[in-house]
Amino acid sequence: MHTSRDLRTLIKRIDGRGYRSYKDLTGVYDFQEYILFIDYVQGDPFAPPSRIRMKMPQSIAGFPHHTYTGKSREIGLRDFLTRHVCQVAAQYSRKRGSGKSGIIAMDKPGQEILERSSLFVSKKEIEARIIMGLPAFGRKIAGNHVLSMFFEDIPAIMQSLKFETLDVRHIHEHITTNEDADWLRGKLDDMGLVAFVADGSRLPRRSGIDPRPLKEHVVPFQSPPSLQVTVNVPNRGEATGMGIPRGVTLIVGGGYHGKSTLLQALEHGIYNHIPGDGRELVVANYNTVKIRSEDGRRIEKVNISPFISNLPFGHNTTSFSTEDASGSTSQAANIMEYLEIGAEVLLMDEDTSATNFMIRDHRMQRLVPKEQEPITPFIDKVQSLYADHGVSTIMVLGGSGDYLDVADVVICMVVYEPKDVTERAKEIMQQYPISRERESGAHFGNITSRIPVKESIDSSRGRRQAKVSAKGLNTILFGKYLIDLHAVAQIVDRSQTRCIGDALVYAKGLMNGQSLRGIVSEVEKQLTETLDVVGRPVGDRAIIRRFELAAAVNRLRTLQVMHTEIDKK
Repeated sequence: MHTSRDLRTLIKRIDGRGYRSYKDLTGVYDFQEYILFIDYVQGDPFAPPSRIRMKMPQSIAGFPHHTYTGKSREIGLRDFLTRHVCQVAAQYSRKRGSGKSGIIAMDKPGQEILERSSLFVSKKEIEARIIMGLPAFGRKIAGNHVLSMFFEDIPAIMQSLKFETLDVRHIHEHITTNEDADWLRGKLDDMGLVAFVADGSRLPRRSGIDPRPLKEHVVPFQSPPSLQVTVNVPNRGEATGMGIPRGVTLIVGGGYHGKSTLLQALEHGIYNHIPGDGRELVVANYNTVKIRSEDGRRIEKVNISPFISNLPFGHNTTSFSTEDASGSTSQAANIMEYLEIGAEVLLMDEDTSATNFMIRDHRMQRLVPKEQEPITPFIDKVQSLYADHGVSTIMVLGGSGDYLDVADVVICMVVYEPKDVTERAKEIMQQYPISRERESGAHFGNITSRIPVKESIDSSRGRRQAKVSAKGLNTILFGKYLIDLHAVAQIVDRSQTRCIGDALVYAKGLMNGQSLRGIVSEVEKQLTETLDVVGRPVGDRAIIRRFELAAAVNRLRTLQVMHTEIDKK
């Protein structure tokens, strides 16, 4: 290990040289109060910034044990400190030459509290990971600027990470908010619920691209009395709200009355949210997935026979493949792929669903006989899906009253206020009985497990064995191919997209005849132990679930699979 004096001497020696001389800085340096790791130095000032880590012992950082005892508090504290470093680093990050010269930054979180690789807290130490744009004029090293970054800016950032310099009240609020949400989500199953929305929650967001809470004209959420549940969470104490039970739930109402807003809150209820977000106690079963149609996606040997069979020309739907799926076949495949991985709750919105997949009314049944229609609509499968496999469904509907016959609970949104209209729906069913015929038997059908072919997962490009990068929130460059994740709705952070790409490369090493579910479940388990398991220690990964990883595998256009039946219900 070198001393900080060694680093200062080295910087002075390379001042004014060509940019590649910065590579000489790579190494470990003792700054007395913390250890500095220069892990990677960029090749030129226009390249992605250099990666730096700092480790400060708890004897200096001084965080009380109770602030990071237990996984929930630990992640809450790490998230709080990451946001704090982002703010402090922004004060010192400025243009100091060519390209990215002078950048100092940490992976910036959004509204969710996610486990990240940006900062770690343990009984032993705090580790912070940042990026730095090492400064240059043209491609000549700017020694004075890099000295100020390493010997003024980073020490100031590390000084701000000491417990004594922070607002204790804000730390406590952050970690207890995270702990309460985790506790509540963990209790849903015991309460027979798939989701909970606390009274007083503020669900609307500013826009489709701005997830911050809407400030004006917001109606605080208030549970209908018949669905109201009271719980005692560890820190906040008594909380009341709407509990959505297992089974089939419909969310109905007029346009612009809050149906999709509620569904989107449930969609993101798999994550915890920061204090002030408005969704702090909106939680959903962690194995909840959002389903939609996805025209044009590739499907590789998926058993869609519960929904689609008897295709013309004898196409096999127990092992269905296509390079260009229709709306109905893509929606069927999306459901079956998630069931294969272990989904427990499906969320669906009729606005993003294929109409012919969702319903066939009486008149269409008369015009096109069942023997000429290969699609069994979801309305005829939703109850058996729950009866046979315990998978609940929550759907937003505005135009198909036939679904009232298969619903256990019907919630009507009226100017953003939920009303329990289940009894009224039953009265309407008796008054106006439907005449459509059920188009399936009593059972849902088979769920099939598939085994990926290892050789079909190829991330190489040119001379590089692995060329993987996130191109925004919804696209991964994987070797020579782009993986399109635009229809995978529960990815909320680009750092998750990066983690998915790295995890896909790592998952290939586990492909030794195991099922896809077994592989992605093992990756998910290992990621909860350390996000570094999928690659080098970087600061821009965020936790992912097995569902989003499997979605990326399924959308890789080179994927090949074998399959084996695991459930014959």
